[in-house]
Amino acid sequence: MPASSSNPAPPPPSRSARTRERILRTSLDLFNRHGETNVTTGHIADELNISPGNLYYHFRNKDEIIHHLFADFEKAIDVAPGDVADAGNIMEDMWLYLHLMFERIWAYRFLYRNLDDLLSRDAKLKSHFNIIIGHKRDAVIALSHALVSARAMRAGEEEIRALAENVLVIATYWLNFEHLRARSPGKFADEPDPEQHLSRGVYQVMALVAPFLIGDAKEHLHYLMENYAA
Repeated sequence: MPASSSNPAPPPPSRSARTRERILRTSLDLFNRHGETNVTTGHIADELNISPGNLYYHFRNKDEIIHHLFADFEKAIDVAPGDVADAGNIMEDMWLYLHLMFERIWAYRFLYRNLDDLLSRDAKLKSHFNIIIGHKRDAVIALSHALVSARAMRAGEEEIRALAENVLVIATYWLNFEHLRARSPGKFADEPDPEQHLSRGVYQVMALVAPFLIGDAKEHLHYLMENYAA
């Protein structure tokens, strides 16, 4: 009988691996909804209907859970903008790229809403977060240089670097600003329409870029801001 040409299916994850994944998913959900400081390992175990001992078998403490979630976040946020095409399409590409970034920030929003406290408690997280910030700064600078070369942007080196810093400030602290403006600022419960938060965040970033754009790029960005912003 001829051998099958298809690759064999990978073995299913073990029961232990499935439990670890459930713990991580549940922890992320609880951290996002209630804030990391308000959630203990006991809360996580209760939510999963497992004993604290079972949870500690997989993760020694809450900090270890946070480190695993941060590693997942690092992979998710590691997306670079595409190459600069024509002046019109690049605005849509930038809009999409920023939306993807804000989606990933939203998915791990507990990190950003409690950012200063988390980083002050954990030097390793602070180091890794600074690496992420550095990569995003470099991406904005490279994209700005490409736009200048394509004659879609008019900006000097100092202006580009200041623009990159301002973009990162908005992206890093946007959720905190939105939470401050919420009707019930004392709660971390999910807002009724997270899409509005994402769209407003993208809008504010693009509003920083707009004054430097020229020609078709500027016109197309104005079109996007009028038609897609919340």
